[in-house]
Amino acid sequence: MPELPDKDCELLRLLKTGDKAAFTQIYELYSQSLYLNLLKLLKFEPAAEELLQDIFITLWEKRTTIQIDTHLSGYLFGIAQHKAQDFFRKLKRDRKLHDYIRELATGEFESVEAKLLRQEELDLLNNAINRLSPQRKQVFQLCKLEGKSYQEVSHILGISPSTINDHIVKATRFIRDFMLAQDRLTTAYLPIFLLLYS
Repeated sequence: MPELPDKDCELLRLLKTGDKAAFTQIYELYSQSLYLNLLKLLKFEPAAEELLQDIFITLWEKRTTIQIDTHLSGYLFGIAQHKAQDFFRKLKRDRKLHDYIRELATGEFESVEAKLLRQEELDLLNNAINRLSPQRKQVFQLCKLEGKSYQEVSHILGISPSTINDHIVKATRFIRDFMLAQDRLTTAYLPIFLLLYS
């Protein structure tokens, strides 16, 4: 990788070996600028936060096969661009999902039945949250329910932003699986429902 800067080259080398400290350093170096870029593209904070998580999940999952010839930041911003495009394609492809996002964002539901369904979903979501381990539940509540940033929660709990990210990802997956197991949410609506719940 002759064009890769020395710092990026070393971080990438360590990352490929599964070095969590290198992963944490990459997260701390680039997460804020990536988040701001996603927010500029999406203009929607929950979606930007979720896609930021996805970027670093992708980085970790593909760490052993990553090939980067220029800057690590360019690679990460490229992933961000693709994920933002996929997000908009999904909205465009599924009009019902788009309408559901608008309704959730504005609080405008067209029927009493829809309001009742949302309340059932919220009750079920709270039930799922209560099944999380104490620390994971606390992280999820601070980030998702109270709207605090990863940096704020990191300072409050004394754990790294990458650990917080890991808790959020695993909590979201657990909640998704729990709710789907109850057969209360469709797979089409669930990802956005979890994005918007706050």
